[in-house]
Amino acid sequence: MDPLARNNVTVSGAVGAPPMVFAHGFGCDQVMWRFVAPAFEANHRVVLFDHVGAGGSDASAHDPARHGRLEGYAQDVVEVLEALDLGPAVFVGHSVSAMIGVLAAVERPELFSHLVLVGPSPRYTDAEGYRGGFSTEEIAELLDTMDANYLGWSAHIAPVIMGVPQRPELGQELASSFCRTDPALARRFARTTFLSDNRADLARVRTPSLVVQCREDAIAPLEVGQYVRDHLPQAEMVVLDATGHCPNLSAPDQLVAAVAGYLAPAGAVEA
Repeated sequence: MDPLARNNVTVSGAVGAPPMVFAHGFGCDQVMWRFVAPAFEANHRVVLFDHVGAGGSDASAHDPARHGRLEGYAQDVVEVLEALDLGPAVFVGHSVSAMIGVLAAVERPELFSHLVLVGPSPRYTDAEGYRGGFSTEEIAELLDTMDANYLGWSAHIAPVIMGVPQRPELGQELASSFCRTDPALARRFARTTFLSDNRADLARVRTPSLVVQCREDAIAPLEVGQYVRDHLPQAEMVVLDATGHCPNLSAPDQLVAAVAGYLAPAGAVEA
């Protein structure tokens, strides 16, 4: 299957410029980057795509074995970059796509110039010496609730994830995005996401990385971002003066400024 069709890849921006790939989080699609990606089109070849099962992707390409692990989604990313053949890319991954980008960069480091990890979490559940933000019981309850009433779960959890109660329209947009996703595929992706543990993979990354974190985030607390920064060999961190887990929607100007500021001194093309 053509990976560009499979993942509903769209390409815009400056022809021949360094590529910049934006990867969305759980329950979302490439539309979630509409306030961020255009800011980089003047000086980058901007690539957007949908993970299998999301947005305009080919849902028939979902393979329970392959996509039962984040490594399967990372392989999809690698195949998209190989098919585009644009050169080493800046990879901007939100939420679970941050770890998908980490895994892809470990597997094929020559395909990546920089990683920008927005709200990353290598493990969502707490462990000895590690705070992921959720107990094992809380994650189990979350997954059970999704199984029992996915639409109800979406309406309840989306405003919590968005974290900006003063802008209820953003929580409603996220809930609508969740509800557009096939419930069966969403439940599988949720298990793949929330039961993953990629802490050991961080030390294997050789790509320069930026961790972008909101000062308050119910899904990936500040300590998680600090953990990711401290365990990546070449990492910096920016904390946005924003709340919630989706600064690409709630604080896009701050996110654009953080990414552009990181890439400029790093030798990449400034937005």
